[in-house]
Amino acid sequence: MLKSIRAFFDARDVIEVETPLLSRYSSTDPHLDSLQTNFRGQPYYLNTSPEYAMKRLLAGWQQAIFQICKAFRDDALGQVHNTEFTLLEWYRPGFDMLQLMNELEQLIESLWQVMKVEEAPHKIKFERLSYQQAFENATDINPHRTDSVQCYQYAKDNGVEIPQGLDAADDVNEWLDWLLTQVVAPGFCDDGFTWLYDYPAAQCALAKIMMDAQQQSVAKRFELFFGELELANGFWELSNADEQLLRFQQENDKRQMSGKQAAIIDQHLIAALKHGLPDCSGVAVGLDRLLMVLLGIASIEDVLSFTGDDN
Repeated sequence: MLKSIRAFFDARDVIEVETPLLSRYSSTDPHLDSLQTNFRGQPYYLNTSPEYAMKRLLAGWQQAIFQICKAFRDDALGQVHNTEFTLLEWYRPGFDMLQLMNELEQLIESLWQVMKVEEAPHKIKFERLSYQQAFENATDINPHRTDSVQCYQYAKDNGVEIPQGLDAADDVNEWLDWLLTQVVAPGFCDDGFTWLYDYPAAQCALAKIMMDAQQQSVAKRFELFFGELELANGFWELSNADEQLLRFQQENDKRQMSGKQAAIIDQHLIAALKHGLPDCSGVAVGLDRLLMVLLGIASIEDVLSFTGDDN
């Protein structure tokens, strides 16, 4: 798989790069926790993804790049989760979100053929749904115009389990995340790939925000699933340094409100954005999970045993 991925990008003149795994900065994402270590009495963090360092290269080099590396997250272990995992990440200057989605489809199709997956369908299937289409198909809720009270009432009226600590007064995006996992994603094709794109503007992370055909603000973010399993997360990348700094600060506020420690914001990334990030799209793909799909394996532990991981 790794050999085929490298050949795929080499044929497209996308350059392989390597960036540090250890940084003085951690992720501000309220849903991610970085693993911490110490060097000469100072805290350092293992990267949750190589995104920030790769964007610094993009700002200085303006070249299409990819990386295959280890990433680390202080998260619960499970059937599809491991603390250490292998990540493929790449950035395409001049690509919008849809062009990068097309390229990821081409990569997966090439791997599907090269690995000669047993009992695989003759042709793999990709379905594309906007975040709004997926929610309205499953719940009749427009996620761009809903609120936490409507989401709570939907869950209550339809027998959806409500986790302890989540109620009608909570952030609507917490509700959307919960309904996505409990109601929307279970309806995805269980033997094919499903794209979600144009997320709610409040879930923009590092993505541009634009107006859709209904004059709703949407984040130019996309995710790829196989069945209910999330495989990839990508953005048409935000390049405004001031807006990105504000988002990091808002994420830190959310971390502190949930009882977590505020992360140290990567000022090198902000400086790179001020220098000038090319208009580009980027995506991160979990290779352990992709290998699970390609081999028809249900547990990430079995994939890690193939790769020699001793976690």
